[in-house]
Amino acid sequence: MNASFFAFVDRTKYINRWGLMRSRDPENVREHSMQTAVLAHALAVIGRDVFGRALDADRIAVAALYHDCPEILTGDMPTPVKYQNEALETAYKAAERAAKDRLFSTLPDELKAGYEDAIYFEERHPELYRYVKAADKLSAYLKCLSETGAGNREFSRAEEATRRTLDRMAEEMEELGWFMEHVLPSYSATLDEL
Repeated sequence: MNASFFAFVDRTKYINRWGLMRSRDPENVREHSMQTAVLAHALAVIGRDVFGRALDADRIAVAALYHDCPEILTGDMPTPVKYQNEALETAYKAAERAAKDRLFSTLPDELKAGYEDAIYFEERHPELYRYVKAADKLSAYLKCLSETGAGNREFSRAEEATRRTLDRMAEEMEELGWFMEHVLPSYSATLDEL
């Protein structure tokens, strides 16, 4: 029996993000995945409790927790490289799919049904994956805010570009707009101000 899935997932702590940038506080995929899961859960709860949508916030949070697992095998491809042109984007998506398939194959057969939805969530539930995608972008923006707030100008352009993307996304996603209006400002507060 092959049961190495969990050992693979544990290796997310070794995969650094923002590889092309000098970070004041390095971030790994494990940290990012946890933050993305918290944010995706929050967006889904806002959707359910503020806007009356029928959403399973826990299911969306679990999908977010596993959203970057392919990077265990592919590494973290910087966004400017990944989306540089259609050929690279297509090739990277194929590599991600192959990585998902390989990881899924490392689960014992008895456990596959319990993980299949989370691993293949993006392909199976694009209407719900938008919560993960928005949370992923929010996580990137919070990283930029943290870095620029500490005086690291390296993240200035990424902060501006990510904010523009979030603003566009919020036009089509009330939950994200609500979060940005009501919750996002608290991220710039000090501990004593919270």
